[in-house]
Amino acid sequence: KALSALVRSASSACSRRTERVASGRCGLCSKIQPSFGLLFDIDGVLVRGKTPIPAAKRAFQKLVDSNGQFVVPVVFVTNAGNCLRQKKADQLFHILGVPITQDQVMMSHSPLRMFKRYHDKCVLVSGQGPVLDIAKNVGFTNVVSIDMLRESFPLLDMVDHNRRPKLPSSPVMNLPRVEAVVLFGEPIRWETNLQLIVDVLLTNGNLCNVYESTHTSHLPLLACNMDLMWMAEAHSPRFGHGTFMVCLESIYKKITGKDVKYEALMGKPSELTYHFAEYLIREQAAERGWRAPIRSLYAVGDNLMTDIYGANLYNRYLEERAARKSTKAVAKVVTGTGLPTAVPQEVDMDNGWENELASPSATSCKSILVCTGVYNPHMELPKDANQCIKETVFHGHRDFRFDPALVEPEKIVQDVDAAVELIFEMEKFQTAV
Repeated sequence: KALSALVRSASSACSRRTERVASGRCGLCSKIQPSFGLLFDIDGVLVRGKTPIPAAKRAFQKLVDSNGQFVVPVVFVTNAGNCLRQKKADQLFHILGVPITQDQVMMSHSPLRMFKRYHDKCVLVSGQGPVLDIAKNVGFTNVVSIDMLRESFPLLDMVDHNRRPKLPSSPVMNLPRVEAVVLFGEPIRWETNLQLIVDVLLTNGNLCNVYESTHTSHLPLLACNMDLMWMAEAHSPRFGHGTFMVCLESIYKKITGKDVKYEALMGKPSELTYHFAEYLIREQAAERGWRAPIRSLYAVGDNLMTDIYGANLYNRYLEERAARKSTKAVAKVVTGTGLPTAVPQEVDMDNGWENELASPSATSCKSILVCTGVYNPHMELPKDANQCIKETVFHGHRDFRFDPALVEPEKIVQDVDAAVELIFEMEKFQTAV
């Protein structure tokens, strides 16, 4: 009996140690080693306009320890772009009651840090808030705003009769030629921004020139935040920057007969945005001394066309990347040479993002839809989370093709608190020692 009890005791201890390892807990200490990271949308998930969603504070009480430190790496991924990261971090601290650093905040314009080839060029920026400060914060050194253009060329802004110049004015030649255009977010005066951006595109950056609509291309155009709509305090969604972009694209095509071409599209659902967010998750884990590789990402959002589409698109990228690596490994084994020439060139090519950031450690990105924002909370929740949501109009950007599979969330839950509970359950993750 004593021997039997000893065996059972040893077996039980072994089982507990296995559970600790499986849940990311170090076998020699009580420190948690998470192998997953969380990406949270803000509008419609944590807040509605300026009003906090009650479930948000409950959720984040589960995500920090008694010292207020996060027990898993967390990044807030928002398509907002009208303020600096530190201001958004301060707002989140006020809402959630837990310390947030600016390195945990990813605005729609954050990936612009990677576009170093434009940082020294004269760039026109459109949006609202401190756009010049935002541009300089992400690396641009020579920035021109719409207001600066309007002051130098007052005869160009003629839609609002009350703002038309009273007397004819000559252009003030004190601005350099614009070499690229960056759209941060929806501006306040759409008519002014639409007019002057089209002017810049059709004059190749020199507003002293007349339109040159015969050109086959225009200046590089980079856009952040493609949300057609977003959720504030109103009962129905409000226009977002994506709506402004639709206007710009329609006007340009009506005038020239050609499509606007984007050098880059940032913000959700762009893969580039999720790649940068994954990089921030890895950096956060390394700073905390967590050695377990971050293999899984969970993206929590309220918008099928941005949050869910983007997370699923990035998950597809991660799967395809893993398949390419597997193909290369098999080719090396088969040839016995280890030479990459055994793999076709198109298979061996990685995405250009990895020239700027280290290769991702994540192998999956799961999407979780909450019902507190754009997704109608009054709709009956599907009993099966895999049930297809096909009867919908695609609100995504023109350059993103509609694929029904990409707007299918991995899971649907009521709110962000339920999402955190579900993720912990899926990961078998326990914060208590």
